[in-house]
Amino acid sequence: MPTPLLRHGLLFALLALLAGCAGLTSREALEGQGDPERWRAHKREIGALDAWQISGKVGIQAPRESGSGTLFWLQRQDYYDIRLSGPLGRGAARLTGRPGGIELEVAGQGRYQAESPEALLEQQLGWRLPVSHLLWWVRGLPAPGSRSQLTLDGDSHLARLRQDGWQVEYQRYAEQNGFWLPERLKLYGQDLVITLVIKDWQPRRLGL
Repeated sequence: MPTPLLRHGLLFALLALLAGCAGLTSREALEGQGDPERWRAHKREIGALDAWQISGKVGIQAPRESGSGTLFWLQRQDYYDIRLSGPLGRGAARLTGRPGGIELEVAGQGRYQAESPEALLEQQLGWRLPVSHLLWWVRGLPAPGSRSQLTLDGDSHLARLRQDGWQVEYQRYAEQNGFWLPERLKLYGQDLVITLVIKDWQPRRLGL
């Protein structure tokens, strides 16, 4: 039978192992000027935002066409309503979704449904855009569930993010209701470059 000292040693080793695993669950590789503790505090604070309203401008560069338009994004926990007006000469497009139901409405063309927002946009607009990740990236956070490389700025916010074949550059932040949130960001994919300029942020916490 293990002695009390040995049992304590095994317990401490197990706790250390679990702590190490817990630290790896975020799967983040950090670099840059920022302080990791300040980043983690910022991440907890911003991650608690589960609702917002955004308005701004979006520019899209695709292989065969480019353009710009306006963006409106309403988020209420698991429900989102994203509206694009005017990009690429397509008129208006509206993407709405909640668990189990995703719909894309394109002006003059009709309404379409698919199992994921990514599949829907690729089928109807030809864009390979990680909408599920954007729910995190637009707040200046890495999406959970996959590896990410993070570069922090001097304020311990994201300056650059690499995740799942995409690079996101955070070019400017603004304070809104006490939260520091991205105001200008640029996303680089395999065949798509998106510039997002947020003119108005209205962040909220509905889960409290």
